[in-house]
Amino acid sequence: MFARVALIGFGLIGGSIARAARAQGLAKEIVATARSEKSRQRVRELAVVDRVVETNAEAVKDADLVILCIPVGDCGRVAEEIAPHLKPGAIISDVGSVKGAVVREMEPHLPKGVHFVPAHPVAGTEHSGPDSGFAELFVNRWCILTPPEGSDAAAVEKLQAFWAAIGAKVEVMTPDHHDLVLAITSHLPHLIAYTIVGTADELEQVTSSEVMQFSASGFRDFTRIAASDPTMWRDVFLANKDAVLEMLGTFNEDLSKLTRAIRRGDGDALFEHFTRTRAIRRGIIQLGQDSAAPDFGRVHASLPKPQEK
Repeated sequence: MFARVALIGFGLIGGSIARAARAQGLAKEIVATARSEKSRQRVRELAVVDRVVETNAEAVKDADLVILCIPVGDCGRVAEEIAPHLKPGAIISDVGSVKGAVVREMEPHLPKGVHFVPAHPVAGTEHSGPDSGFAELFVNRWCILTPPEGSDAAAVEKLQAFWAAIGAKVEVMTPDHHDLVLAITSHLPHLIAYTIVGTADELEQVTSSEVMQFSASGFRDFTRIAASDPTMWRDVFLANKDAVLEMLGTFNEDLSKLTRAIRRGDGDALFEHFTRTRAIRRGIIQLGQDSAAPDFGRVHASLPKPQEK
């Protein structure tokens, strides 16, 4: 599909793209770089790309597809850095979970003759770094493309085909609509998780060891989300500030309603709310976005063998 693919940044997403593209034979050559020499050396040791280079400029030379797999706060600076070295006709993309800010920060630096097609693979884990990637990460997960107005249709279709070939379901929408949707489906849940885990950490009457030892499944799942990369999520909240604040305002209103229902002993209001939210979970399972297996498919230990009398 591409003669040369360049990956700038090699964490969970970049590493997974490299592994999946190699497994599917989508590039004759995959070139990668990372911010630190330690990371670049680890990528060499993993041997999942054809070349590891020292600089971003060297990575994009003669590349037909360039994907920035870096925090959204760095995208503008890197776009300015690589712009003079981009091949005419190349497709330039990213993987950030905020799109409006990425378009505003990157597009002014990119030369005419290259095709800018921002992307957001809605997939991930709480892990990061070169070792965290795996080829199956994007299978049956959504990848949202947000091409700016006037984008080359053929370039958009080619990037769609690339993501489909590594297993993703692809949707196209405007950057602003993407940011509003992701504010409620991803960004706000992360903000809530960070808050709840931080609150538990600050409680003086409950020791840290008790919080960890007796963590029920709800708190445990919040800690998984709250373990996500802090640099990435700092940039996400700053870059998508307006949409997150809008969704946070709506959430606070709903939380106030539940607070009043609990205070007044309004069981009917609580039951109606919980019934409605339970239906959302069932809808997500029906769409194939998660498993219907008990306890979310977690493996459970076997019962201990009974002691002989």
